[in-house]
Amino acid sequence: MLRPLRYLLACFLYLSLPAWAGGVVLALSDSSGPYAEFSNTLAGALADTQWKLAAIGPADTVNLGAGRAELIVTAGAGALRQVLARNPQLPVLATLLPRQSFERIVAEAGKPRVRIGAIWLDQPPARQAAFLRLLLPDQKRIGLLYSSETRSQFAPFRNSFAQAGLNLDGDEMEGDETLLSSLSGLLPRVGALLAIPDQTIYRRDNIKTVLVTAFRHHRPVIAFSAAFVNAGALAALYSTPTQIARQAADLILASGTALPAPMPPAQFAIAVNYSVAQAFGLSIPDEAGIRRALLAERESR
Repeated sequence: MLRPLRYLLACFLYLSLPAWAGGVVLALSDSSGPYAEFSNTLAGALADTQWKLAAIGPADTVNLGAGRAELIVTAGAGALRQVLARNPQLPVLATLLPRQSFERIVAEAGKPRVRIGAIWLDQPPARQAAFLRLLLPDQKRIGLLYSSETRSQFAPFRNSFAQAGLNLDGDEMEGDETLLSSLSGLLPRVGALLAIPDQTIYRRDNIKTVLVTAFRHHRPVIAFSAAFVNAGALAALYSTPTQIARQAADLILASGTALPAPMPPAQFAIAVNYSVAQAFGLSIPDEAGIRRALLAERESR
């Protein structure tokens, strides 16, 4: 009688002990700014779990097999490119990069030997549509400028916007020399311009041209980063490095090395430039109110 009880007790203790899940190597594009914020948040989120940060450093020099590492997390497009160039032997979770960059880098690297997941920066179309409906309730026609690399995203955006009662009109920019003509053709047909993370169009040296041209047509720009809003866009729906890091930690704890398909960010932040709103004669709800409404709408689905 005693032996079966001991066996059951041993099984109970074994099952109740947390299984060792391994270490995480964090490869960074840079050690400052948003990458430091991401690194600190991820380390804190994993601190009291079975997953630990085994190594942190620049993507070109960090030890990809440090300690009992079982997973590599990259922060930024440069880090993903450098890690894939080093032929990693562990699954890779890419973060802090646009979907466009992720898909391009993976395609350039060829067929991967390991599983590659991602949490990209692009907001899901349905969330963008809900945001625009709350931000500009009187505007039903929205413009989207895209390039050959983001062309495939236009149809999902158009479908999600249609379900939200919005009409999405788009135009393709075929090269830098067509930026002005594309904007001048699209802006008169719409009430606002939605900018998505497309580095072919919204590069640092093009942002001013986009904003000035949109302002001349009296069309506000809805952007994808707080920096873009500070530069003169009306508003942005975006995710912070802290939010992405927390999602990465949750994904690691839930899935380990069995990474799911690449996904958009789960959490989001809102920025509004009220000086720009005043210049356009717009009355915009406060950021907290828009966020509450978006969260309530998501929970009601």
